[in-house]
Amino acid sequence: MTVNYGPITQIAWVTTDVAATEQLLSQQFGVGAWTRLPDIEFGPQTCRFRDEAADYVAHISLSYLKGMQLELIQPVRGANIYTEFLDRAGPGLHHVCFEPDDFDTAISKLQADGLAVIQQGDMAGSMRFAYVDGAFAGVPYVELAEIGPDMRAFYDYVAKQAV
Repeated sequence: MTVNYGPITQIAWVTTDVAATEQLLSQQFGVGAWTRLPDIEFGPQTCRFRDEAADYVAHISLSYLKGMQLELIQPVRGANIYTEFLDRAGPGLHHVCFEPDDFDTAISKLQADGLAVIQQGDMAGSMRFAYVDGAFAGVPYVELAEIGPDMRAFYDYVAKQAV
């Protein structure tokens, strides 16, 4: 099975203080304005973590630097891949995100190659995502995402704000 995983479209960090991480990346590295999304809820009807229904909340902050989306994630409540990462390694680089041409085929291929999906979700049809162990790529996790038109329009808005 041939799969086009697409380009890396995002680099993400998990942090215990989203405001401090925004400030560091902006002041030291020239990242533009951030769009902060507090208390984003991921519910058990549409999200799974380690093969069980997941119910968690996270603060998310997005910006762009030269066309690359940057994401900051601060877990607030519930067990998830972000709290697990903080407990194991502390704050830091968490994942890179690919946007494959065919999300379902890409997930099937990864699973056929022995890579388990650790966390996955569907955000009301605007985005589907799945995380796999990223050790094979030199990062803690690799995310695959399928971005719908509404989420794409929102990302375009965020990119314009970051300039």
